[in-house]
Amino acid sequence: MRLILDRRAARALAVLLPLALVAACAESRQARRYSRARVQESLKKLETPGLVIGEFPLAGRPVVDGDTIRVEGLDSSLRLLAIDTEETIKDKVSRIEVEGDWGAYLDKRRGRRPGRAGTPMGEEAKRFAIAFFNGVRTVRLERDHPKEIRDRFDRYLAYAFVLKNGTWVNYNVEAVRAGMAPYYTKYGYSRRFHDEFVAAEKEAREAKRGIWRPGARAYDDYDERRSWWTARADFIREFERDAQGRDDFIMLTNWDSLHRIEKKLGQEVTVLGTVSQIVLGDRGPTRVMLSRRQFSDLALIFFDKDVFAASGIGRYQGEFVRVTGVVSEYKNRYNNRRQLQLIINLPSQVVGSDVPGLDEEPVKAAARP
Repeated sequence: MRLILDRRAARALAVLLPLALVAACAESRQARRYSRARVQESLKKLETPGLVIGEFPLAGRPVVDGDTIRVEGLDSSLRLLAIDTEETIKDKVSRIEVEGDWGAYLDKRRGRRPGRAGTPMGEEAKRFAIAFFNGVRTVRLERDHPKEIRDRFDRYLAYAFVLKNGTWVNYNVEAVRAGMAPYYTKYGYSRRFHDEFVAAEKEAREAKRGIWRPGARAYDDYDERRSWWTARADFIREFERDAQGRDDFIMLTNWDSLHRIEKKLGQEVTVLGTVSQIVLGDRGPTRVMLSRRQFSDLALIFFDKDVFAASGIGRYQGEFVRVTGVVSEYKNRYNNRRQLQLIINLPSQVVGSDVPGLDEEPVKAAARP
């Protein structure tokens, strides 16, 4: 009797097990499809203006460095707002130099402004990020401003929140609190978390954590950087205050800036942007490009070279300027594309930020091809 029952059970199992496997596979495929659908839906939000972007699964190896992470489905990396960790050491020669004369290593990599270099502190910041995101499967991404979507290099800009012990924790703020980065204001003060960043940096400095630790192999010029960044941030904030309620004041970092400028064709606008390139030619006007997105900058046209010189804009390469001009357009003879531009007839149309170090030798302009 037991043998008959065992045979019947075996036959039943032989029928039921494949069905269970099929159901499990179907459920797994359905879960994957659902997961992919959620990711694709969230990815759409990356290009949609608004503060809350959405929740995303982290990529397999999500941490690029202390201020850059990756999420599933997104080819480019995310630039985390209001922090700037030091670089990781990427080559053997630099690693050898780091172990030698530390001061000489930093001096060698300094330019007109405080520069960037791979440091042991950059390695520590990456390890901190790896530990922070360890075991985290999902991050919630939020913006600082509804229209600030990408940076010049097409990286999405975001704050990254993770759920820990039932609370959403802002990684950007915690990186500053741990001393992995200063409160980074080079591109403006945080509109949403300024007080939190200020308090976090104060706590890190008083506790001598990370970059503030005596003897840390980190940049030694943070006070100089802070003076530079603060001047830029104040200049941006002043423009934003003046721009309130006005549609003719346009920040080039906003995703819709060119659309707004195009709507003002033949009218006067005031724009805020950084000087990315200056092109001089023996014949024709001087062209100054204001940074927006790579291959999509706004041109300022100086027909009079004396006006260009008197405006002082040649001293501001890489810095913010505020420019007022009438919007015009021309057709590029090389690609037949219509391009927007502002004509500058008076030096007073250009106002530069009061950043330190402008009395140094200005960056030389490129020759017109």
